[in-house]
Order: sequence, then structure tokens, then C-alpha cells
Amino acid sequence: MRRQATILHLDLDAFFAAVEQRDKPSLRGKPVVVGGLGHRGVVSTASYEARLFGVRSAMRTAEARARCPHAAYLSGRFDAYRAASRVVMGRLREISPLVEPLSLDEAFVDLAAGDESRHLDLDGVTALAEQVRADVAERTGGLTASVGVASSKFLAKIASELAKPDGSYVVAPGTEIATLDPLSVRTIPGVGPVTAERLRRIGVQTVEQLRRLDLLELTSLLGTAYGTSLHSLARGEDHRGVVAERETKSLSVEDTFETDITDPRVLADVATTMSRRVSERLRANATSGRTVTLKIRHHDFETHTRSATLAGPTDDARVIARTVTGLLAEIDTSSGIRLLGVGVSGMADWVQDDLFPPDDDELAAATGSTGAATTLAGEPDIATAGAVPRPLRARSRWAPGADVVHDEHGPGWVWGSGLGRVTVRFETATTGPGPVRTFDAEDPSLTPGTVEP
Repeated sequence: MRRQATILHLDLDAFFAAVEQRDKPSLRGKPVVVGGLGHRGVVSTASYEARLFGVRSAMRTAEARARCPHAAYLSGRFDAYRAASRVVMGRLREISPLVEPLSLDEAFVDLAAGDESRHLDLDGVTALAEQVRADVAERTGGLTASVGVASSKFLAKIASELAKPDGSYVVAPGTEIATLDPLSVRTIPGVGPVTAERLRRIGVQTVEQLRRLDLLELTSLLGTAYGTSLHSLARGEDHRGVVAERETKSLSVEDTFETDITDPRVLADVATTMSRRVSERLRANATSGRTVTLKIRHHDFETHTRSATLAGPTDDARVIARTVTGLLAEIDTSSGIRLLGVGVSGMADWVQDDLFPPDDDELAAATGSTGAATTLAGEPDIATAGAVPRPLRARSRWAPGADVVHDEHGPGWVWGSGLGRVTVRFETATTGPGPVRTFDAEDPSLTPGTVEP
């Protein structure tokens, strides 16, 4: 634990959905859901307007539609998300060379390693947190961030959660315990509904009540590793340092679920979505890998990894998804999974293509793309498509939310497509809500758009 609050945690608010609302004026202030759109699709991010209806990440898209049928359901634009993330991470590196990105929308910063470390009293870090938020909004065209500053990574992350959305919170040195005590035990990372219920049965619902349990009681109830971890965190103890980026030896994504998931079909869908995200990152880095790894954390915090090594390196979402769902099928998920991760290691700078590419049905099963009909923002039924790997990428150019350009009408985005037609709303981040036009899907005047780096 540090004597000063010198670790900053920044978390962009509802990041994917916020980027879509920024770039699509007609969606501002309205429910937006980004994720897989087929019947096997999974929500990646929901705007705060959609969250009011109970939509959340890792929820099946079908359930999200039932809860919030009037939301705009978009397939996602990772080039746009990466571009915004680069701007934010660049701002953080102006503060300190020690920046630890956790994902596109989240990072830790070691303020003590920066040039302004002499100004890290309470007033100084409070002003810095506000300045970072203002700079992020200005440089990204209006995206908001929640910023927490504290004496440890654990408390800094808690602080940013307390600041959500669009705020800042500094845990003053000496107030760590007072900050944690009134919070629910669910605030501690890894404490899901199963663990919370076990603690409730012994009269523990707040962090203060958890802190009053001795180590023996906790380890007897929750196991040695998990009990020891909670014993430390309830006291605000976290000695991890901020680790700057190193040479990439692996690429992975992982998510901790708001509630433990037991349904193997939902977990398979989440793993497939993560496989696509890993594939996108591999291609963005012009690299590939031979070893595919599945990471799971059970309801009792016990964590395991399983790996499979391929015959050659790959960056193909289909191959990664096939491999990781096969590993997942061997695991008993009935007690609940709180965290799932997919990674690729054994990096190379070349790819060995499949000698036997899967057929269309297998592609649909592997990517969650089904061509099922849906309705976006009150428009007529349109066919949807999720992100697909290279052999069928042309089919996904009219995916809902994708950027397009028309020779006459200029830039816009796909409102929806199907039955040989594509409907486009012509607007950009700097215009007001624009008009909607429908074209033949093969209209040569309409082409996929690009995102400025």
C-alpha cells in the first residue's frame, strides 16, 4: 500500500455503445446494444439507456431484445473503437510512462512515475483526474470516462466504479477502510451471487462485516486461495504494481460476469464472441498464434486454464472458436462460471490457412451469424449479420451499424439490410440526425466506409 493516492484507473463509460452514439446523432439518448445479432448472439455493451431496461453485457441478444425491443442493435465497428482507444491511451501516456491497458476502454496509470509526481497531494490528483476526463471528452469528440485514484489498483478500480458514470473519485490516504466498509461485498471483484449468498447466511453483507471475519473463518468457508484473497481485499490490501506494455507474447480477452453463468450454451456463445475479438486483435497486429487457451473462474474463485496447440498458427475466428468451444465442452459449468477468457499464444507473423474450410452452416455456428430477421429503431424487418471471418467478409459489409459512403449522399451507416436491399441513415458525428434512404444491395454507388486512424 502506498502512502499517497498515486494509482489512477480510467474506465470509458459504456464504451462501444458510446462510440456508436457519438458517431450516430440519431441514436444519442436512446437505447443502443452492441454485440452479436444472430439467435446465438451475446451482448457486448449496452448503453445506459438500455441498461434501464435490464440489458447487460454477456446477456443473450434474444433476451435483450425481449427486454428492450425498441433499442438499436448494432454489430460493432472495432476500427472505430480502436481509434478512440488510441487517443485515450495516448493521453494517459502523457501523464506517465507506466500505463497498463486492461482492454480498449480501461487502464491503470502509475502517477508516481510521471514528471508531475511532485504534485500528487490530494488537491493535485483531484485536479488531474478532472483534467484527464475533460481531455478525453475533448479529444474523442464527447466520450465520457470515469476516473478513480487511490493508493492501490484494487481501490483505484473501486473508486472509478463509485464515480460512474462520467465522474471522478479520489480515495484520500488514510480513508481506504472508511471507503470500503459501507460497500456491499459484491463490490469486491470475484464476489458473485453464490459467494454473496454464502456470506449472507453467516451475517456478512458489507465489506465491514467481511473485514471482521478472521482468516480462518474465511478460508474454512471459501477455501484457502479465495478466502485469503478476500481477507486482504476487505482491508484494502493490494500490492500489485502497474505494469507497462511488453512485447506481445500472447493476446487474450476475458470478462467477469455480473452474475455467474451456468448455461453451457451461453458460455459457448460468449467464448465465440471473444474468439472474434481475439481474431480482430491478431489481425490488427499482423500476427497469429498456435496455442489457443481457455480460462475459466468458477463460482468459488477457483481458476483453471485449458489449452490446445494447433498444427499451424492462425488468426481465424472460426478456428479459435472451434478450438475454445471444444475445450469448454469438457468442463462442468453447473456450479456457475464467474469469468471466461480466450487467448492465443505461440505467436508468429504468418498464417497457415485451413486446408478444409468449413461450410456455411459451420461458419454460422462458429460466428453467431444466422441471417435472422430483426427490427432496428422502428424500421421494417431487416436481416442482420454478425462479424465473420475473411472468406465471407464481403457478406458482412451491410451489417447494422457499419460505415458506408454513397456517391451522392456522402457518409452514413447501415440501418439494416435484407431481401436484396440496404437501408442507410446519412449522418456523421458532426451533423444532426440525418435522412434515411433505401438502396439495392448491389448499388455500385454505395461502398463500405472506413474509419480514420
